[in-house]
This record gives sequence, C-alpha cells and structure tokens, in this order.
Amino acid sequence: MLKKTGIPTPEDINGAFPSEERLNKGGVAVIECYEQIPCNPCYTGCKIGAIKPFEDISDLPTINHDECTGCALCIAKCPGLAIMVVDVTYSDTEALVKIPYEFSPLPNEGDVVKGLDRNGDYVQDVKVVKVLNPKAFDKTPVVSIAVPKDKIRIIRNIKIGGV
Repeated sequence: MLKKTGIPTPEDINGAFPSEERLNKGGVAVIECYEQIPCNPCYTGCKIGAIKPFEDISDLPTINHDECTGCALCIAKCPGLAIMVVDVTYSDTEALVKIPYEFSPLPNEGDVVKGLDRNGDYVQDVKVVKVLNPKAFDKTPVVSIAVPKDKIRIIRNIKIGGV
C-alpha cells in the first residue's frame, strides 16, 4: 500500500512504534521512514546516540527506543517529516505528540486545531500545547499537540481552520 498511495499500513505504523512498556516510560521518538534513500540527518542530529549509525547512507534508520529521551532534535532534522515523539505520560487521558509542521501560519500555543490522519482526513480536534520554531537555524518547526491516547497511532498532522 505504501508504494501505491504513500500511506503506511497499520502494520507499518505499529512496527515503527516502541513497545507499550517503553511508551509508558515517557517521551520517545517514532521513526516512520519506510523508503531506502540516501539520507541520515536523524542519525547526525541524535546527540545521545539512540539512532544508530548507518552502514550505508541509504539504510533505514534504526533506533534503540530504550536509549531515546524524546528530546525531539531528530524531528526538526528529518527532511522527510518522518519522525514524531510520543509521550503517553503527559496526562491520564492524553498523550503529548510532537510533530514536524511546515505550513504557514504556525499555530499558537492554546489553539484548537484539526487533527488529521496520514491521509489528511479529519480525525478530531486537538489542542496545541507548544510551538518550537527554530527557523532561524534552518530547521523545521515542531508543534506539540495533546492527543487522546487511543489516537496516537492515527493522528499525524494538523490543520488550522476548517476541514
């Protein structure tokens, strides 16, 4: 399905997520990189070494979820927008999901925006918790959104305004 539509299957997505045990320990990167292309900024941007060295520049990234702190440096470095950080310890009912966001205008902290799936379809409204805009350093902005825990594998993007 991925090669035909560009949208990963539920099996692809589940394979990118860490174990439930690891999710319950705090923020952790989820790398949804499924195509072998010459790219490694996630590895070079990971300052703690959770993303492992590539044998070949076209290898898919490998992450040791137990070493990942959820710092989100890799999100802003990834040119393919293939990384998010999920923190299910954010609250009893919601997870904090940090996603790359390359649209204009940027949302503001406290905004309620449309949560979208990987196909761009509306799932439900979500709240913007934080916006990190490192554009001055030529990096992708990272938007943190509060997502119901049962939607962390579904909501992958946001839209400001109507659907």
